[in-house]
Amino acid sequence: MAEQITVHATCVALENKGVLLRGPSGAGKSDLAIRLIETGGLLVSDDQVVLTPEKNRIMASPPTSLAGLLEVRGVGICSYDFLKKCQLAVVIDLKPGCTPERMPDINDQRQSLLGVDIACFQLDPFQASAPAKVRIMLKQLLA
Repeated sequence: MAEQITVHATCVALENKGVLLRGPSGAGKSDLAIRLIETGGLLVSDDQVVLTPEKNRIMASPPTSLAGLLEVRGVGICSYDFLKKCQLAVVIDLKPGCTPERMPDINDQRQSLLGVDIACFQLDPFQASAPAKVRIMLKQLLA
């Protein structure tokens, strides 16, 4: 099995399940994370996330130097309560302006990450409905 890796991403826990938000700088990772946290999510890590394979699942955690810190663009680095470790449930690739398929088969949207099969979706993070869509995706996956 693969060793742990650190990825350029942000992770938020919803219902104790990790949602990994991936995208280049300025893609909306921290912005979407703030909106998820302000509606009940819990920060795992911002900007860098340590991913560790563990018994056919992936665990997400913050690097020690970034634990509890989240960049709020226009405000600065802010402290938040955070979760030290959680199981990753879904990867969301943030693509501003993207138009996802209207009726995708949720079970077909998967990829291998560290040798583990995991759900993976694309989302425009700046749409007003983005936080709700993340929660709906997760709910469908856990059903």
